[in-house]
Amino acid sequence: MAPNLNSVKKFFVFLGKSVFALLEVMVFAVIPRPQKNVAGEIVLITGSGSGLGRLLALKFARLGSVLVLWDVSQEGNEETCKMAREAGATGVYAYTCDCSRKEEVYRVADQTYKAFLPAMIANDHGHLVCISSSAGLIGVNGLADYCASKFAAFGFAESVFMETFAKKQNGIKTTIVCPFFIKTGMFDGCTTGCPSLLPILEPEYAVRKIVDAILQEKPYLYMPRFIYFIVFLKSFLPLKLGMLLAEYMGVFNSMDSFSGHKKKD
Repeated sequence: MAPNLNSVKKFFVFLGKSVFALLEVMVFAVIPRPQKNVAGEIVLITGSGSGLGRLLALKFARLGSVLVLWDVSQEGNEETCKMAREAGATGVYAYTCDCSRKEEVYRVADQTYKAFLPAMIANDHGHLVCISSSAGLIGVNGLADYCASKFAAFGFAESVFMETFAKKQNGIKTTIVCPFFIKTGMFDGCTTGCPSLLPILEPEYAVRKIVDAILQEKPYLYMPRFIYFIVFLKSFLPLKLGMLLAEYMGVFNSMDSFSGHKKKD
């Protein structure tokens, strides 16, 4: 009899928590979530020498954060460092680092996801942000290698999120960002067959949404919002119908004119 009572109790606890969670979602769908204060917080940004990384650095500088900037380009990183100081950062520290090489990461500061987490867990404080991609949610022809890396980044970040949740490390937050193409130069020449629903994003817009998601402690951010609908459709649409939709939206031709970053002479 006792096991049955425990099962009933467990079910009603689950039901009560589920109702509360749904009410919370409904409330914050109408009222914006409160934003946390990051003034004085240490913010490490990789790839800070240009593009999104630089824009994120400037955004957090204006919020009064202490910035640690990592980039493979010393020149670009020092320029970002100067701009961040002028924007009002509490402190800025720039390091030349190739984050694709493990030995470089450990040489600079011995700080990666692997090295950050023990300290975060000990203090029950921190926020991990993963910039994945819509190509980390849905495979794209012509982008197999890029999709593989972004699927891996998404899966890794989500798994770390699950681990911290399971261990009740409520002070450690995770935000996983999956944008469509952004005009940073990386995807120069790429096109969209449906600009009204899948526009190529302006960097300033993307950064604003990313920072808002971090400050509101959102676990996931897909841009544009139509990506949420595409992921939903992928979960139940028959394969042939999904391929027809992709063809109609010009997905199969998005990489036809790809040129990428133009190399400097």
